[in-house]
Amino acid sequence: MSLDKSLKGKGRLARARSVLTRDERIAKLKEEARWEEGQSPFGLPKIRVVKSTIGKKKKKKAADEEEAAAEGEVKKDEA
Repeated sequence: MSLDKSLKGKGRLARARSVLTRDERIAKLKEEARWEEGQSPFGLPKIRVVKSTIGKKKKKKAADEEEAAAEGEVKKDEA
């Protein structure tokens, strides 16, 4: 019997996690200066998890540069 791909190695998680552990949430709150020592670790506020996207910005940036170059050429023609 084969093992389902979702049950394979724990360290091989490919997608971004949308939930942080309590320790991770407390560390994030400390970075944002929203954590006070002695505060209860229960009932923590929600923490937004930023998902990073790689590669899409380069494509947009290149397209924006091409548009800017085209606009620059149009403005030169008008002058």
